[in-house]
Amino acid sequence: MIELFELAGRDPDFRFSPYCWRIRMAIAHKGLEPKTTPWRFHEKDRLPGAPTNRQVPVLVDGGEVISNSSRIAFYLEDRYSNSPSLFGGPGGEAHVHFILAWADTVLTAGLFPILGPDVLGHLHPADRAYFRASREKRLGMTLEEARAGRPARLAAFRQSLAPLRHTLQAQDFLGGEEPSYADYAVFGSFQWARCVSPQDVLAEDDSLRSWRSAMLELFDGLAERALAA
Repeated sequence: MIELFELAGRDPDFRFSPYCWRIRMAIAHKGLEPKTTPWRFHEKDRLPGAPTNRQVPVLVDGGEVISNSSRIAFYLEDRYSNSPSLFGGPGGEAHVHFILAWADTVLTAGLFPILGPDVLGHLHPADRAYFRASREKRLGMTLEEARAGRPARLAAFRQSLAPLRHTLQAQDFLGGEEPSYADYAVFGSFQWARCVSPQDVLAEDDSLRSWRSAMLELFDGLAERALAA
């Protein structure tokens, strides 16, 4: 049995981290059934690997403790090499580094000022002061100021999806005919948005909706069944 520590809100079943969703999907891709354990920002000392590790996701597999979603994905690929590949071979492993960088610096970074104000209301009360202080420092503005600028930021975010949109008009998944970890890395951010905010980050006529729907339906609707705003 492997155990995955995931970020949770005030409801322990509310799991919303984009990085944790990357790994939930990767674990399902490998055909594994983990024990999932909720974790909150104020519980840093109870995280495996503390005090050097203070972030999720964290995977515990026997005597191994692995943190960071990218390291976990590569660990799963090596440790469970007889199950379906997350990368489709060395070429896919090399290419996914670009996808991860794009997802972090364009996708997740573009979504953060849009979603940050909505996250606050889902958090455990003991997490809210930390979240507000740390995220407002990152944003350089208050969460309320970020909310006021949402329409313009949402329009810019939708424009930034052009490379993803163009790619997925030519193939079903970033992995080709079947999803790969590249898809999970990108989908994690869309699932984050779906979980925390009633604001749909995709326009009604966006062709990416079909890919997002396909991702939600994977693994018997694993992501679709998650608690969402």
